[in-house]
Amino acid sequence: MDDQTLWQLVRFLHLLAMAFFVGGQLLLAAAVVPVLRGNDPSGAMRRIARSFGWGTLVAIGVLFATGAAMAGQYGRWSDPQLHVKLALVGLVAALIVWHMRRPDLRVIDGLIFLLSLVIVWLGIGLAH
Repeated sequence: MDDQTLWQLVRFLHLLAMAFFVGGQLLLAAAVVPVLRGNDPSGAMRRIARSFGWGTLVAIGVLFATGAAMAGQYGRWSDPQLHVKLALVGLVAALIVWHMRRPDLRVIDGLIFLLSLVIVWLGIGLAH
């Protein structure tokens, strides 16, 4: 595998993990929560959210590993925009763990989603 193909693969994995993370949040907010809220005697929403939470933590791990590799490859470690993005990623990871322990705190959902959108925005800026 040549160098260019390797870095395309790393970027692909980064974008795939980001799509899982943000896309899953959109699916939960737009479809799962409105359908199951208040009408979920089996606890399906809690199980879905918990599973997604674990998947999200895996996605954050992939994002961290691939992002760190790309930051090194493209000389971005001194970029203040990257520093802000990394701080927000850390904050989102902490919020996810908190939310998994306290799923009744709905405001955490909104914070995670808004911060995720800011992270994506910063990532687009770093990519160009």
